[in-house]
Amino acid sequence: MKNLPINRIFLIGYMGSGKTTLGKALALRLNMSFVDLDHYIEQRQFKTVAQIFEERGEDEFRRMEHEALLEASEFENVIISTGGGAPCFYDNMDIMDERGLTVYLQLSPQKLLDNLKQGKLKRPLIKNKTDEELFHFIEENLKKRNCYYSQARLVIDPERNIDEIIMKIQA
Repeated sequence: MKNLPINRIFLIGYMGSGKTTLGKALALRLNMSFVDLDHYIEQRQFKTVAQIFEERGEDEFRRMEHEALLEASEFENVIISTGGGAPCFYDNMDIMDERGLTVYLQLSPQKLLDNLKQGKLKRPLIKNKTDEELFHFIEENLKKRNCYYSQARLVIDPERNIDEIIMKIQA
């Protein structure tokens, strides 16, 4: 990607890794638009992700997510924050790698647990788990998803200074 203008950045990583928070900050600093893929789906379906999961199941949500990604990946000058599972279904990772810069926000299972404990009721896949169950769930999912996440062109620690992150993205 060196010396090419970056007009589309996909932030991937496990839930709680800071994709939305960092995405908004990067969009502001880089003068780009920001799209949170989960919010994009919610606006189109007039339902929350949790409602979609409950009413239609994960398979239908993943189909909707794939369609939303295809649409959003045509936008220009945009940072797209994907759901944690988005890279792992259909050919989503290939689509993102072909259409922009993929950035994996990598955190340890313990840090993800710390980030997720407070807001787990809003997240359908973890809302009923104890902290111990959640930690093991995170570890297991990271093992399964790493083969997808590792396809990202850039891996960063989202807790780094925003200026350092911008320099890595623009390098």
